[in-house]
Amino acid sequence: MLEAKTVLVIGLDPTLIDWSQPGYAPGMTTEKVFAGIKSSEELLTGLGFEVQTCLTDFGETAETVVKSQLELKPWDCVLIGAGVRTVPSNFILFEKLVNVVHVNASQAKMCFNQLPADIGESVKRWV
Repeated sequence: MLEAKTVLVIGLDPTLIDWSQPGYAPGMTTEKVFAGIKSSEELLTGLGFEVQTCLTDFGETAETVVKSQLELKPWDCVLIGAGVRTVPSNFILFEKLVNVVHVNASQAKMCFNQLPADIGESVKRWV
């Protein structure tokens, strides 16, 4: 039996987000993000992936938290969520996290989503 491919999904802790700030998807809420993450985890698990979600703050501890997760095992794929990538005020955080992944999981494919609900499709493109 083949080992399950491992996927680390990195995103902002939705409880820390001010959804009224520019750049976040209109109508998005903490509850919708958590529901999307749960749905994607279930989908990926159902497809045979071993998935772990890693939620971070806006940078105070984000690099350390992600590095700790990356050191737990070899990851086949790392996804950095849209809330980190697409919101202009999070640009430096995104850059830092890409470099943490590059240094600590250089073998991993990287993928990116647009919404919590499309994490599964994003991973399937690369793994």
